[in-house]
Amino acid sequence: MIYLTRRERFNAAHRLFNPDWPDEKNYQIYGKCSNPNWHGHNYELFVTIKGNLKEELGFVINIRSLSEIIKKYIINEIDHKNMNLEVKFMNGKVASTENLAVAIWETLLPHINKMGAELHMVKIVETENNSVEYFGD
Repeated sequence: MIYLTRRERFNAAHRLFNPDWPDEKNYQIYGKCSNPNWHGHNYELFVTIKGNLKEELGFVINIRSLSEIIKKYIINEIDHKNMNLEVKFMNGKVASTENLAVAIWETLLPHINKMGAELHMVKIVETENNSVEYFGD
């Protein structure tokens, strides 16, 4: 079994809040990340796939094709946008990094499967101190 990881980067704004709660409760739960005027991050996205080595090709899947899928379905949809307002795969979700990892997994999964590989992990680095890894469980 081979594990292959592709890193991409994007910048996005968001606000952590529950629209059913007053601003005071959102601030109590999410702190300054609930700022009604948003805030943003320079994210790093790591997508790891796994599969068997295709002897005739020398790889599991073409890394360029993996990059194109990530860019088409994720980066082009989220880069330099507001996750709460403009990103379809985040509609109706609290714009946490945890929810973002799950949404990216769900978006990429059918496209990775069509390539003959399995999605193993989505990792998002939000800051130098915070990251999330999701394995589809």
